Amino acid sequence: MSWRSGRANERIRTCTSTQARAFGGQQAQIEEAAPNHEIMNADKRAIAGTDVREKLLEIVADIAERGNVNLTRLTVSKKWFDHPGRLASFAIWVASHAISGRGKTGVEATELFRQARALLARVDPYAPKVNRKSAKVLQDRLQTFQNENKNQQWGPVRIIHNWDLLLVEQALAICLWYSDSPAHGYKLVADYCQHYESRFGNGLNGPSRKKIEEMARFIYKLEATQEIRP
Repeated sequence: MSWRSGRANERIRTCTSTQARAFGGQQAQIEEAAPNHEIMNADKRAIAGTDVREKLLEIVADIAERGNVNLTRLTVSKKWFDHPGRLASFAIWVASHAISGRGKTGVEATELFRQARALLARVDPYAPKVNRKSAKVLQDRLQTFQNENKNQQWGPVRIIHNWDLLLVEQALAICLWYSDSPAHGYKLVADYCQHYESRFGNGLNGPSRKKIEEMARFIYKLEATQEIRP
């Protein structure tokens, strides 16, 4: 499945579609009398969570200092998504933020927001359980709602009119099919945090700082929840 990016609700933007890829690490070499690898992997994941939070806060500091940083800095999130259960939780968290806005929308978009709020109203992002049948129906409707494509010299592009609904669409796709794909997780992180600024173009600037700070807090809370969960 390919995802195409657009921009904020107030303007219509386009960009080329991108192919999501799964990323894997190198297999550790097994030696004689090797230690318990399950314990080692758990320790590595815990350290990775700490590293990711610190790197996110470094990005926040760099935005404050420079005004803008490259979106690729968010690739640090891929390592964090390797831990089972994190990606679906993050997707629901993003979708919940996306449907909380009160911007002006048309009749059809307003109805889609209403359906999304009804679907996610009682879903806990720290232990997400989504009605798969209803999620699939809504995901199809969201994709159909913004299904306008135009051919450009570099390839077909998808026209996005409502950025928040695109985030919900992507989040539901993760919950339904891609909950073990860090590449899809990174795409959602980038689309959630990016901001268009005329001085810099698309990147991490302005409102991106607050979103990344909130994401770091969510990571901290989710990790704490997973640690105490039996």
